[in-house]
Amino acid sequence: MPPNLDHEQAVTAPVAGVDEVGRGPWAGPVVACAVILDSKAIPAGLDDSKNLSAARRESLAAELLAKAEVGLGQVEAADIDRMNILAASMLAMERAVAALPRRPAHALVDGNRAPKLSCPVTTVIKGDGRSVSIAAASIVAKVTRDQLMAELASAHPGYGWERNAGYGTAEHRAGLNSRGVTEHHRRSFKPIAALLNGP
Repeated sequence: MPPNLDHEQAVTAPVAGVDEVGRGPWAGPVVACAVILDSKAIPAGLDDSKNLSAARRESLAAELLAKAEVGLGQVEAADIDRMNILAASMLAMERAVAALPRRPAHALVDGNRAPKLSCPVTTVIKGDGRSVSIAAASIVAKVTRDQLMAELASAHPGYGWERNAGYGTAEHRAGLNSRGVTEHHRRSFKPIAALLNGP
């Protein structure tokens, strides 16, 4: 069953859906998005970003940026290393909600942990497949981060970030072995730490 408005209709409007992307990669920032949908202009076909093709995600992200209220937040690799990936993900979500054009009355957050927001929060496990607002946030977060990683790839070729978005693929590992660790790598993550510390 596709995401619906049940969670949005159960709380006070305006409601922001909040999601993040990029907890697992070896490189790049974690990116979060908060979206307040216009109930009269909800794009058709919103779903968990993982269920959509890249072209469909990009089309929906453009439509959401035009028709919805969107806030973005990110935390860079050095700060992820300093605070850990869970804390960085929470901070990215806090920044995304703070970047919205107006304060939501309620936030629906994907997962089972709530960031510290200035409004009430409801966590929704697998929310990107259940709530249209969270699905919208997952799409914009994914497209935004993929674009950021493609831009970083042009400055740091050889790791395949334009294809793997910083995840630990064979291509990325080969790049690390031949080119070394960049400032965008998460040095606290085991594969990067092992490379830096040697055998």
